[in-house]
Amino acid sequence: MRTSRRIILAFALGALPLAPAFGFDGSPVNSPVKPGAPLGVVSTQPQPMSTQPMSTQPMAAAPSNKPVPPANVPMAATPAAASPTSSSLTALTYAAEGGHPVAQWKLGRMYADGDGVAQDELRAFEYFSKIANQHAEDSPSAPQAGIVANAFVALGRYYLSGIPNSKVKSDPERAREMFSYAASYFGNADAQYDLARLYFKSTDNSPESFRQGIRWLGLAAQKGQYQAQALLGQMLFNGDQMPAQRARGLMWLTLARDSAGTDEAWIKESYNRAIAKASETDRAMALQMLEHWVKGRSN
Repeated sequence: MRTSRRIILAFALGALPLAPAFGFDGSPVNSPVKPGAPLGVVSTQPQPMSTQPMSTQPMAAAPSNKPVPPANVPMAATPAAASPTSSSLTALTYAAEGGHPVAQWKLGRMYADGDGVAQDELRAFEYFSKIANQHAEDSPSAPQAGIVANAFVALGRYYLSGIPNSKVKSDPERAREMFSYAASYFGNADAQYDLARLYFKSTDNSPESFRQGIRWLGLAAQKGQYQAQALLGQMLFNGDQMPAQRARGLMWLTLARDSAGTDEAWIKESYNRAIAKASETDRAMALQMLEHWVKGRSN
């Protein structure tokens, strides 16, 4: 990420490019985590809740007690794969069948995306399931921990939407289990973002669900998950279900803006609306936060 003082100059001129991530209180954090596939926008229409102001202190760390892994993920019944013609695909398949998690992850992504093979979400689901079932209790500091966490996120998203014409049906509660485990045990930022969205969409729509959602959203934003930064910035700027913090909201939206893909217009639109409504004071305060970040990175 760019951290030079060109960020400050561009901000002052209104360009507001991407800067490294802030903590929830505006302090710098560790290097951001590369976000996964986008899920879109969650509705955050205001609902009555506690009038206590939102804390500006850093959010608490994820639960320290080791959670119980979700029950084994059932393998999807898929037809036998056609014999690969590519030697590299053959080698990758051989390694995956031998239990190599990196190979399983690569093949899972290939089948999920139709990258070099015919798209087959059931086969992708099966490879991700193998990773989750075989490595759920691996140490979060293990070399393959990122892959294991991402497999849980992928499974959670499949359970959230279901796979058409298969036995994998939409099961939000099962999705929550997958996201929760990856978020709390592995500290995965994408899982934390997805889990926050599930809390916001909770049917009871209670203040406690909202607080849990904000907690996970803040943790993901601190780690540089740009969709979490955008959603948190949108909520803070607009005062959605909380007292408005317009400068801080603008800060988060600024960080998310240039990371957004072309299919994520909601992020850039949220930023554009915020910058148009922001007062000079709001912009000046957000600029100070960016300056604080640049100084922190240069020390």
